Amino acid sequence: MDTTGATERYLQMTGRSPEGVWSAPGRVNLIGEHTDYNGGLALPIALPQRTVVAAGRRDDGMLRVTSAGFRRVVKLALDDVGPGTPTGWTSYVAGVPWALRQAGYDVGGMDLAITSQVPLGAGLSSSAALECAVGAALADLYGLGLLDDDAGRTTLAAACVRAENEIAGASTGGLDQAASLRCRAGHALLLDCRDGSATPVPFDLTEQGLTLLVTDTRAPHSLVDGQYAARRRVCEEAAVILGVPTLREISLPDLDGALSRLPDDEHRRRVRHVVTETARVEEVVAALELDDWVRVGKAFVLSHASLRDDFEVTSAELDLAVDTALAHGALGARMTGGGFGGSTIALVPAERADDLASEIERAFADARMRAPVSFPVTASGPAARDA
Repeated sequence: MDTTGATERYLQMTGRSPEGVWSAPGRVNLIGEHTDYNGGLALPIALPQRTVVAAGRRDDGMLRVTSAGFRRVVKLALDDVGPGTPTGWTSYVAGVPWALRQAGYDVGGMDLAITSQVPLGAGLSSSAALECAVGAALADLYGLGLLDDDAGRTTLAAACVRAENEIAGASTGGLDQAASLRCRAGHALLLDCRDGSATPVPFDLTEQGLTLLVTDTRAPHSLVDGQYAARRRVCEEAAVILGVPTLREISLPDLDGALSRLPDDEHRRRVRHVVTETARVEEVVAALELDDWVRVGKAFVLSHASLRDDFEVTSAELDLAVDTALAHGALGARMTGGGFGGSTIALVPAERADDLASEIERAFADARMRAPVSFPVTASGPAARDA
């Protein structure tokens, strides 16, 4: 991990070296989309791409933040942070100490300099990577002990979720922060969003001769534009109508009966996606245990179709990337993340990865779409101190 950029930016801002440097990864969700806020299952991996934070304490209750490519230094008092304040990207930063304070932790001011390798707006959770890198720095600098074990990391992830929900105003679930703080290198994380438990699942494609190819479609992606919140609202309404705490309580055998009790097609389609998607997570975990990659690929395909047709969160760019991947040798492909733009993943023979990336780029050019960016990823480690 190259921490030079963040360290140099910190020196420029403060005139001194940081007390430490921390980083946190973005994530790719293999399967289990829009299940987290419904109490379901998800299966993310942490990305090699990380957000880096060089940090030092302040004793005046102030937060000073700068980032690569952002000339200005943002200054604000922690006591002034609250829902709706500040706005923009700094809300994801300031929200973390606010949430930790709300949870009873003694957290003071900080100087922060930020750099990131996680593509912005690509549906790879750059926001959670930022929150979790800041959270990791706070946990160490203020002796909170929240990086010491999984229980502490779970607590820190919850604070980062609250920061995103209440300060940044994005009504996301806990998948992204859990992945950034709790994943292991060489493993996917089977995350049970009903009870918060997480189980590492081996995920090493190298010995299988396979590659997971991410395609950033570069189509605009935002979780604060109302579409994500609208999907969540309909799911929560459906749970109330069905008399269950979350849609996780609806199993596949119960699905048809549950759908018959819903008032309209929109509620039925949203519920059908959530219930079948959680079942697909279980299917993929079972297939991974048997090294049955064809079965994994088929689940990817079914997941994308459900996200396209029942949850209606794909886009022309996402559909084109998936269709092109499947037409050129991928075992499976699907959108990943919240949707409405962002990225896709394709499970592809390693020797075909470069050719497939070229085919996707050609298809986008033919469709007169903005050129996508494709790159292979491996399952990487969680947020940690780097220096």
